[in-house]
Amino acid sequence: MTRAPSLKTRALGYLAKREHSRLELEKKLAPHAETPEELSSVLDGLEQRGFLSAARLVEQIMHMRKARFGSLRILQELREKGIEENLITAVLPDLREAEQRSAYEVWRKKFGAIPADAKAFGRQTRFLLGRGFRPEVVRRVLQHPDKEEG
Repeated sequence: MTRAPSLKTRALGYLAKREHSRLELEKKLAPHAETPEELSSVLDGLEQRGFLSAARLVEQIMHMRKARFGSLRILQELREKGIEENLITAVLPDLREAEQRSAYEVWRKKFGAIPADAKAFGRQTRFLLGRGFRPEVVRRVLQHPDKEEG
């Protein structure tokens, strides 16, 4: 008869595949924990040893998402993962700085042509808004697509 892996082993297995927030690991490990205190103790130990890092998770998400998505979508994802608001506030200027360029590149790859009519304009607007770009950024991209602003 084989023994079930410990909470720490399970957590390290999840973290070996990708970065997780504390909230994500709590949800994944809760069914396997005997008590909430045991789960909290394991997660605290992982944070102390540097295996579990919210700052590292934020950097990874920003790196992976900022070329394809706008700041609103990235911020929503960070909040859903339980990232503290002070860490989110710290990365906001970087996100906003690159957002115009990212919106232009996403628009260029998907459409590449100025909307011919109101229907096309609406479709392109909804697409960019759905990707989480701020309305003012979408407006600038669609009104002046020939000007790639930084």
